[in-house]
Amino acid sequence: MDLAASEILLTFCRLLQASQMTVSVTGATGFIDNHQVRVLTRSRSKAELIFPGKKTRFFPGVMIAEEPQWRDCIQGSTAVVNLAGTPIGTRWSSEIKKEIKESRIRVTSKVVDLINESPEGVRPSVLVSATALGYYGTSETEVFDESSPSGNDYLAEVCREWEGTALKVNKDVRLALIRIGIVLGKDGGALAKMIPLFMMFAGGPLGSGQQWFSWIHLDDIVNLIYEALSNPSYRGVINGTAPNPVRLAEMCDHLGNVLGRPSWLPVPEFALKAVLGEGAFVVLEGQRVVPARAKELGFPFKYRYVKDALKAIMS
Repeated sequence: MDLAASEILLTFCRLLQASQMTVSVTGATGFIDNHQVRVLTRSRSKAELIFPGKKTRFFPGVMIAEEPQWRDCIQGSTAVVNLAGTPIGTRWSSEIKKEIKESRIRVTSKVVDLINESPEGVRPSVLVSATALGYYGTSETEVFDESSPSGNDYLAEVCREWEGTALKVNKDVRLALIRIGIVLGKDGGALAKMIPLFMMFAGGPLGSGQQWFSWIHLDDIVNLIYEALSNPSYRGVINGTAPNPVRLAEMCDHLGNVLGRPSWLPVPEFALKAVLGEGAFVVLEGQRVVPARAKELGFPFKYRYVKDALKAIMS
């Protein structure tokens, strides 16, 4: 689980505390029941990094539940949210590529099996399972929505298998597959890596800067997941992206303006490939993805434009 996912989790838990739902969440995450949080995780140490002691005051009754306890947590939950998966923003090797895929398939399969094995009276009625924009492949010219076909690269293959595993859930369980874009939040994900460079006057686009950057503000992805839990109209594939994707160079210009720093020092393609190897294509190529289904459902985006999102984050 990467830093962006952990920020989704923490914000999501705060939102859920005001609700009457009981929700199990994978990906070093939580089961919330009357202000109690049980962390469903495969790694206690990683979960404790997300819920250190100083944060437990916001979540009274925090308990970390490792895999042998998942069954008890899931049974009786209103819903399950599945966010788990090894981060992809690292240098790829054959072992890392295998773990990127297997971490997603393994956890999703376990969650689906536990839901399907739950007796009818205590079976969750909703599964919200994360997936990614990598499903569509990459393009500088095409516009992708939920009806677009899958791509033919490695991440598209991962996403197809990831989603296919979630689709094995009991047909009486409402399934929402959220293809999550690049999450913008101050404390995690892509933006947390970019801000220090800009503050040192070393910020700029990666590669050509012409690749598409399909983003979403942390608050909006959390609210979209919450809406998917509570609104029966939310089912099937839903793109978790803002309505107005931008090219990376434009995003960097806006970030520089908000920070009062220039966006003048692009990172050349060869340098990224030297650091990330095959995994460099994740940041060197992008896709222009629009949230057609969320707009059709009337989802109220708080941040429709990246400039406004960045201002809010840095304020």
